[in-house]
Amino acid sequence: MGFVPLTGPAELAEAAPGARPGEAVVAFTAADGGRRVELPVRAALPVLTKAHARDDVHPSVGLLAGAALLALRLVAAGRLAPDAVGDGWRIAPLPAEDDDRVAQLALARSHDGLAPDQAEAVVRRVLDAVADTMPRTASRPPRARPAERVAPGDFAERLAARLDRLRAPAPTGQVDRTPPARRAEDDDRPQLVRLALRVEADEEDLSAGSVRLVLQVHDELDPLHLCEAVDLWADPDATDGAGHGFGVRARTHAAIALRAAAEAWPVLDRMLDGPTPAELTLSGEDLASLLEDGVAALGARGVDVLWPRSLGRDLTATSVLDRVDPRHPQDRGPATGPGPHEEPLQDPLLGPDSVFAFRWQLALHGEDLTAAEMDALADAASPLLRLRGGWTVVDPATARKARKRLQRTVAPTRAIAAALTGTVPVEPGTGLPPDTPVVVGASLLKVREQLVGAATTEPVPPPPGLRAELRDYQRHGLTWLATLTGLGLGGCLADDMGLGKTVTLVALHLHRTSRGATGPTLVVCPASLLGNWEAEIRRFAPGVRVRRFHGGERTHEDLAPDATGATGPGADTRGFVLTTYGTMRRDAERLGTTAWDLVVADEAQHVKNARSSTARALRTIDSAARVALTGTPVENDLTELWAILDWTVPGLLGSRNAFRKVWAAPIESGLEPTKARQFADLIGPFLLRRRKSDPGIAPELPAKTETDHLLRLTREQVVLYEAFCRDTLARIERADEDARRGLVLALLTGCKQICNHPAQFLKQSGGRLRGRSEKLDLLEELLTTVVAEGGAVLVFTQYVAMARLVEQHLTAVGVPHQLLHGGTPVPQREAMVASFQAGEVPVFLLSLKAGGTGLNLVRADHVVHLDRWWNPAVEDQATDRAHRIGQTRPVQVHRLVAQGTIEERIGQLLARKRSLADAVLGRGEAALTELSDAELHDLVRLRQPDGPDGPDGPDGP
Repeated sequence: MGFVPLTGPAELAEAAPGARPGEAVVAFTAADGGRRVELPVRAALPVLTKAHARDDVHPSVGLLAGAALLALRLVAAGRLAPDAVGDGWRIAPLPAEDDDRVAQLALARSHDGLAPDQAEAVVRRVLDAVADTMPRTASRPPRARPAERVAPGDFAERLAARLDRLRAPAPTGQVDRTPPARRAEDDDRPQLVRLALRVEADEEDLSAGSVRLVLQVHDELDPLHLCEAVDLWADPDATDGAGHGFGVRARTHAAIALRAAAEAWPVLDRMLDGPTPAELTLSGEDLASLLEDGVAALGARGVDVLWPRSLGRDLTATSVLDRVDPRHPQDRGPATGPGPHEEPLQDPLLGPDSVFAFRWQLALHGEDLTAAEMDALADAASPLLRLRGGWTVVDPATARKARKRLQRTVAPTRAIAAALTGTVPVEPGTGLPPDTPVVVGASLLKVREQLVGAATTEPVPPPPGLRAELRDYQRHGLTWLATLTGLGLGGCLADDMGLGKTVTLVALHLHRTSRGATGPTLVVCPASLLGNWEAEIRRFAPGVRVRRFHGGERTHEDLAPDATGATGPGADTRGFVLTTYGTMRRDAERLGTTAWDLVVADEAQHVKNARSSTARALRTIDSAARVALTGTPVENDLTELWAILDWTVPGLLGSRNAFRKVWAAPIESGLEPTKARQFADLIGPFLLRRRKSDPGIAPELPAKTETDHLLRLTREQVVLYEAFCRDTLARIERADEDARRGLVLALLTGCKQICNHPAQFLKQSGGRLRGRSEKLDLLEELLTTVVAEGGAVLVFTQYVAMARLVEQHLTAVGVPHQLLHGGTPVPQREAMVASFQAGEVPVFLLSLKAGGTGLNLVRADHVVHLDRWWNPAVEDQATDRAHRIGQTRPVQVHRLVAQGTIEERIGQLLARKRSLADAVLGRGEAALTELSDAELHDLVRLRQPDGPDGPDGPDGP
C-alpha cells in the first residue's frame, strides 16, 4: 500500500455515478497538495482506525476515522438493512441515542470550511459505505483453524438469499423451503451477547493450587438466558427448544467479545487458541493475576467473574491505629490512660517516647485472624489457602498486607487526628490511600473520649490560691485546658473578648502547679497588654511571682526563677514571665533556654502567618504545653487557624500545603459540605469558642445597641471622590497584572480617606476642619453630648492620620481626650488606660490595630467607629473593649457611614457575612483586588442618596 499521507485533507468520493456505497473510495492528499492516494473503503478501514489514535492528522481525516469506528460498532451490533435500490447494504434506521452519537461526532469533528450539517452528511455516507463493505468481506471466528473458515462465496450466497427474501416475500400459503440454517438468520432470537467466566474447582484442583475457568454466554438483554460457550460453538444453528436458544450470529459476537476480553486480560489468549473456547485451567500464578488485575480489567469490559460459594472470598483487611512497643512493633501497648481529674500532670501515653502505627488486621467473615493464621497466610505460596476448615481465595494485595502488617509509625498528634476523624491523616507516606477508614485501638479510645468530652465533663475544682469566683463557663474552660495540657497537648481558647480568658489562664497555671508542675509560665502578648496581665495576675493570684522580660535593660536574670536568681530547691520556679511579641522575636534563643511549663500566646492572631519571623521564633520555644488566646481565630482564611493550631498541637493538621489541599480549599469553596463537618470533628477538641450571646455565658452583661449613622458627602468630598475614582479606574484598566493590585488597594484606601475628611486625603495638617466632613461634625456633636451627660467614649479609626485630625479638632473645641496608637510607649499606654478607667479623661481616641484588642475599658458606655474595617470580627473586637464582663451600663455603638459611597457598599457586604465571622471569612481588601474592572466601578461609584441607584436609574441624574 505504501505511505498514506494523513496530515493533509481526505475525502470519501464515489467511484462512479450510481455505484453502491461500498464502492466509494477514500482519497488522501498530502499536506502540500502534491501526492494523492486513493483506497477502496475496505483497504482504507485499517488506515482510518489507526489514524483515530493520532493527534497530528488533518481534521478531515479525523472525521472519516471517527465515522469509520462508529460504523464498525453499528455493524457489529447488527444495525444493517438492505438498500432499497440495487443489491447493497446500508445502516438501518438508528434509535435516538445512535442518531445523537452521529450528530455529536459531526459537531466535534467539523473543521474549517465544513459546517456541522455537512460533516453529518459525510459521517452518514461513511456509515453506509462501511455497512455495504463489511458483509462482503470473508468472515471467520478469531484465530479459527483453517478447516473452520467460511468460504467467501458461501457467505455472499447467504446474504443474497436473505436479500431476495426481504424484497420478494413468499405469497400467502406458499411454503418457505429455505434451509433452517439460513432461516435462522431472520428469526428474533438473541444475537448480541455478553460473556461471563465461571470459576470451578474440586478438592483435587484446590489441593494442587489450581482452578478451572468456564466461559458462559448471556443474552445482552436478558442475563438469565445463558449457555456455555462449548454448546454455542458445537451447535451454532440450533433452532429447536432443546438447543441453546441463540441466533447464528451470537457465536460471532461471542468471539469478538472474547477477543476484547483477552486484550484486557491476556491469559484468555490461551482460550482463543483452541478449537472451542470452552474452559481454561488456571495455575496459582494465573489465579493471582486474575485476582490482582484481571477481575477489574474484565469488569471494565463487561465480563463478570463468578465465584462458587464454597470458595470463600470474605477475607477483609482493616487498618488499625494503636500504640506499639518500639522494640516489638507488632505488639500493641497497654490500653492505659489517666482518669478525668486524677491524672498525672503528663500522660506517658502521649509522651515523647510514645510510638503509634497503622497496622493491618485481617478478618474472615468479620472475625479477626490470629497471629498464627496471619503468618500462615503471609507464607502461603498459592492464592488458595485452607483456613478454618474451608478454602479461601487470597488476593495478592491482601497477602502483602499480611506479610507487612505494620504500615507506618506516626507521631502522637497524627495518631490523634486519625482517631478523631476515623480516616488516615492528610499527609502522604502512610502506605494507605487517602480517606481509608481507620479502627482506633484500645490505647487511644480513652484519650479520644477524654478529648471529645473535655469541655462538657464535670468541672475541676477551683485551684488553691485563686482569688476569683469562676463562672460556670470559665470552670468548663479550665477543665478543658487542664485535660488538654495534662495529655501533653495544647489548645486555642477563642472566647469572645471580655469573657475572662485571662483569669481562666491564671487558674490553669495554679491548677498545674498544684499537680506538680515546676516550670514557670511564659505569656507572650502585645506591648499594650503587659500592664493588664500583670494587674490581673496580682489580682487573681496574689501569691504568684510575676516578672516582665521587656525593655532595653532586660537581662537573663529577668528569667531567673527567683528574684535573687536562685535556682536551688527552695527557689520559686512556678511564676509568670511576661514579654511582648517583638521582644520574643529578638530574644527567642535566650527564652528557649528556660524549661517552661506553659507558653501562652495572647492575641494569637499576631502569629496567624506561620511564615512570619514572629511565628517562626515562637515555635522555637519549647514547653510542656502551649495555649493560644484569641477572640478571632479566623480573620481572613482557614490557613490562619492552621497556623495557630499547628503551634498549639504540632502536626495535628499536617503540613500547610496538605492542609490547604485537603481541608481549606474544599471548605472555602463551599462545594464539599461534608468536609466542613469532618474538619469540625477534627479541631473541635482543640478549639473552644464561646460567645457573649450564647445562653448562660454572660447573662449579666448589659444591652448593646448598634446604630449606623448615614451621612452625606460635602460638595468638596463629592468632587474629590468622583475625580479620584475616575482617574484611578482609568489607570487600572491600562495597568498590567502586577501593577493592578497596588492600584486597586490605592483606590480603596483613597476612597475611604475622602469619606473620612478631605484633609486626610490631601494630607493637610492644619487649616479649617469644621464643615468639610459631616463625619467630623457629627462626631463633635456626639462627644460633647456624651461628655455633658457624664459618659465616656472610645473612638476607633484605622488611620493614625485621621486620629490626629480628630485630636486637633477636639483640642480646638475644648473636649478633653487622649490618643493611643502603635507608637505610644508601653508605660504611657498603661497610664492612659488607668486614667481613662479612673474617669479622668472622657474621650479615648484609639487606632484600631493598637487599641482594638486586649484592653479592658469598661468605663466607656459609647463606642464610635469613625471608618469601616473590612472584617466584622475586627470591629466586634474593638467594641468588646467596652462591652465585656465588668460593664454595668448599656453600651451604645455608633458607626459613621458615608452614604452612597464604597463605605455603604462595604457595610452591606459586612451585614450579610457577619454571621460567618467565626467561620470562613472573605479575604478583605485582598479579595477585592480580584474584582473585574466593571465590578470595581460598581463598588466605588458614587450613588445618589435618594436610593441605592439614584432617582433616575443606575447612573443617577
